[in-house]
Amino acid sequence: MQTLRNCAPSDRPEMLEVINSAARKYEGVIPDDCWRWPYMRPEELDGEIAKGVEFCGVWAGDRLCGVMGSQDRGEVVLIRHAYVRPAEQGRGVGRRLIERLCESARKPLLVGTWAAADWAIGFYARHGFVRAAAPEAASLLAAYWTVPARQAQASVVLARPAVTEDLSRA
Repeated sequence: MQTLRNCAPSDRPEMLEVINSAARKYEGVIPDDCWRWPYMRPEELDGEIAKGVEFCGVWAGDRLCGVMGSQDRGEVVLIRHAYVRPAEQGRGVGRRLIERLCESARKPLLVGTWAAADWAIGFYARHGFVRAAAPEAASLLAAYWTVPARQAQASVVLARPAVTEDLSRA
């Protein structure tokens, strides 16, 4: 049986394990100059939490199966760092996480992901997210995320509901 709850500070080591094990899928897919190991270091996770990213997780017993972060950015909520352990993929973990976030959202939801991550883009599309056109995606990335220019070039933005022109000019 799976349980869904907010992650606690004591969950941090297992959160990193989930994120890094799932992120291995990006190796050889995203641009080589954007790949590194570990994909997320402990101090980076701490920095994300300090910037207001709140994580929810799905557990099977005492094992963390997947995480999804959200960050309120004023007009929108960003989905941040959504990962499911490889052995747990296809078992509804990601679905439970995204459904919880969508049900609680009172603002538009945005997610940025690698343009080459077809599996991630497909996942969000199945849950009602629409891919922003390239000009709007570039504006949204600049307005709501702090990522290197190279990462922004290799990324896409999906929105639920679809992005309005006003939002992309924030």
